[in-house]
Amino acid sequence: MTPNSARSLEVFTEAVQLPIEERVAFLARACAGDGELRRKVEALLKSNDRAGDFLEQPPTGSIGKGRAKVAAGEKPGDRVGRYKLVQQIGEGGCGVVFVAEQEEPVRRRVALKVIKPGMDTKSVIARFEAERQTLALMDHPHIAHVFDAGATENGRPYFVMELVEGVKISDYCDEHSLLLGRRLELFVQVCGAIQHAHQKGIIHRDIKPSNILVMTGTDGKPVPKVIDFGIAKATAGKELTDKTVFTAHEMLIGTPAYMSPEQAALGSSEVDTRTDIYSLGVLLYELLTGTTPFDTRELLKAGFDEVRRVIRDEEPVRPSTRLTTMTAANLASASKHSGADAPKLIREMRGDLDWIVMKAIEKDRTRRYATANGLAMDVGRYLSGEAIVARPPSTAYKFRKLFLRNRPVFIGLSVIFVLLIVSLTVTTRLVLLQRWELKLTAARELEWKANKHAAAKRSDEAEAALREALAIRRRYHGGEPPAENVEVVVASLALARQWGRAEALMNEILTPTALARPEFRGLIPARAELCARNGNWQVAALDAMLLVKQEPERSERYHMLAPLLVAITNLGAYQNVCSNMLVRFGNTTDYHVADRVAKDCLILPQSGVDLGQVAALADLAVTRGSNSSSAAYFQFCKALAEYRLGHHQEALDWSQRAAKGRVAHVQSEATAIIAMSQFKLNQLDKARTALASCNQMNKEDLQKFQSGEMGNTWRDWIIARALQSEAIRMIEDEPFPSARPADLSR
Repeated sequence: MTPNSARSLEVFTEAVQLPIEERVAFLARACAGDGELRRKVEALLKSNDRAGDFLEQPPTGSIGKGRAKVAAGEKPGDRVGRYKLVQQIGEGGCGVVFVAEQEEPVRRRVALKVIKPGMDTKSVIARFEAERQTLALMDHPHIAHVFDAGATENGRPYFVMELVEGVKISDYCDEHSLLLGRRLELFVQVCGAIQHAHQKGIIHRDIKPSNILVMTGTDGKPVPKVIDFGIAKATAGKELTDKTVFTAHEMLIGTPAYMSPEQAALGSSEVDTRTDIYSLGVLLYELLTGTTPFDTRELLKAGFDEVRRVIRDEEPVRPSTRLTTMTAANLASASKHSGADAPKLIREMRGDLDWIVMKAIEKDRTRRYATANGLAMDVGRYLSGEAIVARPPSTAYKFRKLFLRNRPVFIGLSVIFVLLIVSLTVTTRLVLLQRWELKLTAARELEWKANKHAAAKRSDEAEAALREALAIRRRYHGGEPPAENVEVVVASLALARQWGRAEALMNEILTPTALARPEFRGLIPARAELCARNGNWQVAALDAMLLVKQEPERSERYHMLAPLLVAITNLGAYQNVCSNMLVRFGNTTDYHVADRVAKDCLILPQSGVDLGQVAALADLAVTRGSNSSSAAYFQFCKALAEYRLGHHQEALDWSQRAAKGRVAHVQSEATAIIAMSQFKLNQLDKARTALASCNQMNKEDLQKFQSGEMGNTWRDWIIARALQSEAIRMIEDEPFPSARPADLSR
């Protein structure tokens, strides 16, 4: 393709995007002094049936007069802001690009792009602003960076970006006679840049060799840079600028030779990130064969509608087929540029590379690679000799790949029977692994949805999604626990007061496999807490025992276990835990720890520990905590210690002080001690009155307790009912089934 034909295609692409009333002025500037260029562009525009007859009407006034009204543009030597223009290096229909020197705050050479005088219409300025904002979003080593932006003295916007001193990627590959592997490595880097743009919500829409320049890095290696986001489009829900960027429904966007079928269909609503995948496929086609799937010169000769038809409907030949049908001269040129003889080049192209390219340029976008990263990964698989995903995974194909990767081994194994066995084994393993990975992906997607539903407080949907994911893991992964932080789903059920469902779901997550893995041990306290709140004391106690074994230095683990052992009336285990607590924490100086240990060791009268040591801990707790907002907690602990020591008057005094607090369970606990202390002091009537008050307190809260709404105070309610049961047996000398510790388990 001649430079002039490429220029005419570029000007046509820009002109057809402009409103009709702006096209004459645009052609006057873009084709100034080049009558042949203007004739070619006008011919292309006229062939568009939808373009109207604006070119058939003579322009009002002469072109010379129109130019006189437009101020002269910038030229080398001029200053724009704090930048000195050095050399013009590019020009489009609406903008000019200069090499410029920045003098402060740092000295460097940059590229400065500014709108041409007379082209600063609303639509052009809006697109210019969108390009600037697009580049500003990017932060990738293979995308040109934006440094600065502003406006000239005449108010025309400009922006300053990284100066990419390179050549277009196709020329670089040919000039350096890069082998296929080197070309593919460059292409993978370009895919990474486009993937980054897509993740930022940007569709380039004009990927072609001239928009990918290759420069030499500091280490001497080639570095591709993606430039020119002038017609980029934001994905749904993302705005690039507050100015209106209007794309007409019948507007052709992009360069025809690299344009996807959905772009050629003129339906902008059909364009998404997969249109860039198509253009990347065309670029790869050109890097491999030296030509695009559809010859650019032939497209230029056709009318507008024919160009669109070819792109939408005609199937291109595979790259290897294109090479075999070339003229001898063209094939020799292609093989020379690729650094390989023609037969070898065709042989390397046939197969995997054909499949990769043809999948990328599928007419049906749903059959292309879903992401640029997916395309890059498949190219990477080809380079490493692995099976690609762009073709059906037939057994023969995988066997051939396996053989090529392990040629020395297979040559050494001369027995055909052994070869067949190994082939079948490896193939089966690959199929199962692929199936395993697909199911694992499905499970992870469901877990992500579950967490999303949980965050939105949709606990039913969250539970359903997570259970489906767990079912997949049980069926295909041997009960492998989920990788995401699924405890948020359990928490959402707990917030909805669905304690039983939350507990059951936690049981499904904490399989034996999960319990054996350190990263899932953090879920055990959550399950113990859920079971305790739900009154499932037996399961909660088993989890608490496991926690004490795993973390014997944490006092809160014992504080969970001791009340649970009381609830399930396991006296021997309770006494053992009390002894261990005193050994580990008997000398603590933390009054909170002292309060917990003393209180846990005094729940039952037969704890089997040194009461003097426990009383010392209670003294520490009440002395250090008496001035806090939780003073009643520590006063109750002191009262219980005095009562166990037989100091009934002191126990009565301290418990009466604790009962004045506002916490219901502390009042219940303290009232039980008041009743027993008064009984021991022969104040029988007062003791019965105190016991009646204690019974009434617990009766009012019993319904809440049984419906799992006691929150994290379940420990204290176990203690309160244990003391109530003890007081009843002492004062009334009769059983009280609903209050006995044995009846706290359900």
